[in-house]
Amino acid sequence: MAIRFSVQDIDFDLPQPTDVKKWITEVVQRRQKRVGNISYLFCSDEYLLGANQRYLNHDTYTDIITFDYVAADLISGDIMISVDRVGENASQFGVPFIHELHRVIIHGVLHLLGQGDKSPEEAAQMRKLEEEALALFPVEQTA
Repeated sequence: MAIRFSVQDIDFDLPQPTDVKKWITEVVQRRQKRVGNISYLFCSDEYLLGANQRYLNHDTYTDIITFDYVAADLISGDIMISVDRVGENASQFGVPFIHELHRVIIHGVLHLLGQGDKSPEEAAQMRKLEEEALALFPVEQTA
């Protein structure tokens, strides 16, 4: 079982990948679940748009797509993140890029843990859980 990071069609290095893996594991374990195989793919807006069209029939840009392969308490899935969109969101929300990146990374994990975000109530709960998870990250997120 493992958490993996890869990059497609962009120049990107995930800061502190070991700390990110430990953090994801802690978030999963706090929900009494186990980390299975979680793969992250960091890519461009255009690459993620293509995946959104191909796999979900959505013709929109998004910051993340999560493919859920969860089996019982074993949390597994593929998570695709647009680094372009993360950067734009960080600017729009007035937060550091790394903070927004971590928010999106954990957003995918929260989906794998069963948290939806379609209704206003689900979205509010998702935001609360994201903030709680961000507070667990082992270093200050100001970069």
